[in-house]
Amino acid sequence: MGGNEDRVAGTAPWNDPEARPYVELVRVSKSFGDFKAVDDVSLKIYRGEIFCLLGASGCGKTTLLRMLGGFETPSTGRILIDGVDVTDVPPYERPVNMMFQSYALFPHFNVEQNVAFGLKQDRVPKAEIRERVAAMLDLVKLGDYAKRRVSQLSGGQRQRVALARALVKQPKLLLLDEPLGALDKKLREHTQFELIGLQEKLGVTFLVVTHDQEEAMTLASRIAVMDHGEIVQAGTPAEIYEFPVSRFVADFIGSVNIFEGQLIEDEPEYVRIASEEFGGTIFVNHGISSPPGAAVWAAVRPEKIGMTLAPPAGTDNVARGVVEEIAYLGDQSIYLVRLPGGKRVRVTQPNVSRHAESIGRDQEVHLSFDPSSPVVLTR
Repeated sequence: MGGNEDRVAGTAPWNDPEARPYVELVRVSKSFGDFKAVDDVSLKIYRGEIFCLLGASGCGKTTLLRMLGGFETPSTGRILIDGVDVTDVPPYERPVNMMFQSYALFPHFNVEQNVAFGLKQDRVPKAEIRERVAAMLDLVKLGDYAKRRVSQLSGGQRQRVALARALVKQPKLLLLDEPLGALDKKLREHTQFELIGLQEKLGVTFLVVTHDQEEAMTLASRIAVMDHGEIVQAGTPAEIYEFPVSRFVADFIGSVNIFEGQLIEDEPEYVRIASEEFGGTIFVNHGISSPPGAAVWAAVRPEKIGMTLAPPAGTDNVARGVVEEIAYLGDQSIYLVRLPGGKRVRVTQPNVSRHAESIGRDQEVHLSFDPSSPVVLTR
């Protein structure tokens, strides 16, 4: 395994047909009157994963999370945790804890009292409470803040108190609803890696709901992209980004250029697409098993497109255009290039040198990309 997959030890369990899922949803649906919030979802999550449900507002991800927590009951289907059917089990009897987006901390309690609250409710002995709370506060680097009021803490510190309170009960599964949504960008990026490190130390399985693609890509061992109550694709961050199964997924994850066209050649090793939008032919070095003349779309990520002042060799995967806009972001620059047919193409280039070739607005440029770069989509 590589990248985010390394967080789950050994061979990726989702690639092993014999592996037993830790959390399993079997054809789960949830309706509110005539509205179907979750539609026939089946999903397997494995022990030690950080699994992200990703989608826009209203796609059903929070409803799915609430059903796992026991706060909503499925209209149909079953939910199993560690092999036990918990579909009709109330929240307080499930081996699950939930961290809400608002954190829901008690303002009149100090940090220590907030973290200890759930253990007191469960009537854990006082000595054990003290020991577990102190250990958890040390783990989230808040040991020196135990006696502070919540109102005296920063946003990032409050987030860690909420996390400590959820984890101190030692749940088998931790549900996190937009856990970093209240933090500013820089703190959010820092906290993402803190969250990963904490999960690795404790080994608790995390299920995270987020609308933030970058957050999901950073945190997750796997991602399920949701739309209108359905899971439209599930896979590792690399699979979702590099091999989207539809235009919706390609467009939802990161930035992408999508060129409509017609299939003019389809061989086992390659396809060739005639695209008016692109202004030429697109050659892709893998087959898709569609009939010649079929309508298809070629999706190319902005960072995979080269841009030069001189024309490149060849005719496939080559277009010319005029730079309309440039956004300088420090580490990279984003170029919007208008092709002769009117299509706007987004190109990103890393700023690896202070003295790189300068390309300005209204300049004619040539675009090109490798045959392995496009993904051909049929829907």
